Amino acid sequence: MLGAGQIGTAVAKAAPRSHEVIVRTHAQLDIVDARAVGQALAEIKADWVVNAAAYTAVDRAEDEPAAARAVNDTAVAALTQATAREKGRLLHLSTDFVFDGKSGQPYRPADATHPLNVYGATKRAGEQHVLEGGHGIVMRTSWVYASAGKNFVLTMLKLMKEREPLKVVCDQIGAPTWAMSAAAAVWGLIELGPEGGIYHWADLGVASWYDLAVAIQEEALGRGFLSHAAGIVPIPGSDYAARAMRPSFSVLDTSSTRALLKVPTLHWRESLRRMLDELRAF
Repeated sequence: MLGAGQIGTAVAKAAPRSHEVIVRTHAQLDIVDARAVGQALAEIKADWVVNAAAYTAVDRAEDEPAAARAVNDTAVAALTQATAREKGRLLHLSTDFVFDGKSGQPYRPADATHPLNVYGATKRAGEQHVLEGGHGIVMRTSWVYASAGKNFVLTMLKLMKEREPLKVVCDQIGAPTWAMSAAAAVWGLIELGPEGGIYHWADLGVASWYDLAVAIQEEALGRGFLSHAAGIVPIPGSDYAARAMRPSFSVLDTSSTRALLKVPTLHWRESLRRMLDELRAF
């Protein structure tokens, strides 16, 4: 497995005992180094390669498009070729940001994409390399968070202790997804070994960033993470000074994937509770 971010760490943690997982972090293997990646795969001889490595700094990508492209696009092309040479299969993680948010209906795997920013465009380009190989799997997910790393939930917990009121965008809608939930879907796909293509996975339900922030505070207060409630003010996305455009609606239709996999289905609020309980246990 390449990458030890939120989902990469969760995939390794959730590995069934019947599988041996070899993790290569960025420090151990730079995915941009095609020769090193090819050599590593030749040595490991993996049946499956899970690519959880990505350039995910959405706003910074607008100013560093070449860096984003190198990781999310060019490196994925080389990884696809290297995996095929070693007769393995590639499961590549992607994002809801490949869509423009204008649908108003949950996006199905076959729906047309139209990224609004550099991050989304480079991730979509990487998807195309995986799909062109014929056997690769693209698993899109959304609004990922975990008990470690950089994510909205941990950021909100920190800010709720430091300042108020907090202004949070209320007109961008998606499906918050716990990294452990996404990891369960990754293993479900590996165990099933379906045909190559695009699969969507996210926790059930939808929310705005404002809804999620309110839920974080409510759950955190009940667990003693916070001593008092902070004021949370909903604002439109136009009032938030973000470098990159975001889709206003990026909910993924996960019904076809759920019909295939024997994986527990959780509402995002239940996943949030479980993540916070995990955080409290640290």
